[in-house]
Amino acid sequence: MLLAFIGVAWITWVKGVPPVLGLGLALTFGFYGLIRKTAPLGSLEGLTLESLLLTPLALAWLGWLFSQGELAFIQVPVSKELLLMAAGPITAIPLLLFASGVRRIPYSTSAIIQYVSPSMVFLIGVFAFNEPFTLEMLIGFLFIWSAVIIFLFETWNASRRVRNLARERAAKH
Repeated sequence: MLLAFIGVAWITWVKGVPPVLGLGLALTFGFYGLIRKTAPLGSLEGLTLESLLLTPLALAWLGWLFSQGELAFIQVPVSKELLLMAAGPITAIPLLLFASGVRRIPYSTSAIIQYVSPSMVFLIGVFAFNEPFTLEMLIGFLFIWSAVIIFLFETWNASRRVRNLARERAAKH
C-alpha cells in the first residue's frame, strides 16, 4: 500500500493536482464491490434495489434537464434514441454479472481485477489516442504497478501455503 501511495503522491506532485477522478472511481467502486459482496441480496434483487433508490434522483435530474431545454433524448434522431435506450441493458448486464461473480471470489481478487479496466484505458489512451505520457508519469505508474505485483505475489503465495497445509492435513488423516 505504501508503494501505491507513493505513486499517487508522486503523480499529484508532478501534475500539481491529485488524480481526483481516478481516486474517486477507485473508492466508490471499491465500496460498491464491498457492499455487493456483503449484502444479503442476490444479484437481480440488489440491482433492483439500487435502481429503486436512484430512480428519484435520476427523475429529478431529467426534470431539471427538461426544464432547461437540455434533455438530449428528445432532441436527437430515432437512431440515437435507440442507442440511448440500449444503454440500460448494456449497463445492467455487466452489473448483474459483477454482483453475481463478486460473491464467488475472494474480495482481494475482485480488487485486483479492478486494475484491469484502468490499465486498458491507460494503454488505449497512450497508444491509440497518443495521450502524452512523460517519464515523471511512468515513475508514478511504476510505483503503483509494483504495489499491484507485490500484492498479487503475496496473495498467490498465501493461497499456495493454504493449499499445502490442506494437503498435509489430508495426508495425515
